[in-house]
Amino acid sequence: MTREERERLDREYNARAGVPSFEAEYARYLAASARARAGLARIPDLAYDPVSGEVLDLYPAGPGSPLFLWIHGGYWRALSKDDNAFAALGLVPKGISVAVLNYGLAPAVSLDEIVRQTRTAAAWLHGNAGRFGLDGRRLHVGGSSAGGHLGGMLLAEGWPAAFGLPRDVVASALLLSGLMDLEPLIHTHINAWMKLDLATARRNSPLRLIPAQSDALLLASVGGLESAAFKEQTAAFADAWEAAGHPTRRIAMPGHHHFDIALSLSEPDGVLARAVAAAL
Repeated sequence: MTREERERLDREYNARAGVPSFEAEYARYLAASARARAGLARIPDLAYDPVSGEVLDLYPAGPGSPLFLWIHGGYWRALSKDDNAFAALGLVPKGISVAVLNYGLAPAVSLDEIVRQTRTAAAWLHGNAGRFGLDGRRLHVGGSSAGGHLGGMLLAEGWPAAFGLPRDVVASALLLSGLMDLEPLIHTHINAWMKLDLATARRNSPLRLIPAQSDALLLASVGGLESAAFKEQTAAFADAWEAAGHPTRRIAMPGHHHFDIALSLSEPDGVLARAVAAAL
């Protein structure tokens, strides 16, 4: 790959450079998440994985309500459940319980381990939702950027059986600006902390792991103001999911960039919250 091609990929995958101020966008995440923690019922710091000790927060919407797992972005190295609680603001008022996930961050942990933790969280929610009066028989999941990738790994072929789960444990997935083919990232600044080789990138690329059979509904979206690379990643995965015969809905978000598309989930009457509610 030429230097010019590497420089282009670096630009395309530099999400923070796509907005005037990442600090301002992050401040909006913090403010909305503070409102969620102050205004909604919350069961904090539920340990879902005895191996890593990682935890999640649960925002219950009422007895028997469906359960949505929100997975934060941050290029697998940043952010947390505490600055992503905003997802509950848009969904709990619609009668949807929300779990917001923490997972170990790179470079302290590998991508394989992050994927394992995410799947462990889904398995824990499936098995323990009843303790909280919630319906965890089939999960609804969502995530943005790296979280979109991890949501894609919950749609992947084969993993539920390894965790003792039914094949159709995931009913729908809201994947925003997801990184579905990781090979291009090997050639970018992102690999300074991800340490991906070709084998790792391929076994963790949802685009390569689409199951032959699935009735999970893919809700795919990317901000209209995002780079061509993020748009191509979302389109390629939606195309492949649809080509496999699986239910697919593409959601246009023309006026949004890489960060406020996720934050819009905090709006109960917003496009994304309504799409999730319709999927349920």
